[in-house]
Amino acid sequence: MPGPPTPAQTVGPFFRIGFEWLDTNELVGRGAPGAIRVEGRVLDGQGDPVPDAVLEIFQADTAGRFPPDTAPGWRGFGRCLSDRDGGYHFVTVKPGAVEEGAAPHVDLSVFARGLLQRVVTRVYFADESPANSGDPVLAEIGEAAASTLLARPDGGAYRFDVHLQGEQETAFFAW
Repeated sequence: MPGPPTPAQTVGPFFRIGFEWLDTNELVGRGAPGAIRVEGRVLDGQGDPVPDAVLEIFQADTAGRFPPDTAPGWRGFGRCLSDRDGGYHFVTVKPGAVEEGAAPHVDLSVFARGLLQRVVTRVYFADESPANSGDPVLAEIGEAAASTLLARPDGGAYRFDVHLQGEQETAFFAW
């Protein structure tokens, strides 16, 4: 007979050991047509970097389709470990709108120390203003929260910092 269940535990700091071989942060090659880089840092409530966080993205292709309805080879999934400075990056393509009125976005999950469960958010693109203004999710959460979900062009990449707590906390969704 098995013993009693063990109590819930926080994650890490062992992600690097178990996930390094699953690090799949390049959904497309850097030179692929339409390739973009999304990068940033994972920060705690004090603004300090969170090393060994795991970030996972799931997204549609450029036509707004999810696997298995996409072109062969498109998985729409990526995983990245944050480095000692909390830094991460993905190489992907900007997704198409997944439904009428929705702005292009990437779904992002973060697993990190001190979290009992993953947190889930979306990454929208600041240079998609017309689409963002009509997106029902961004409209529902309000301007202040929506501003935390915008990846901004920055030196050839899109910058998206994840703030787990504090005044600049990223808007997270119940799942």
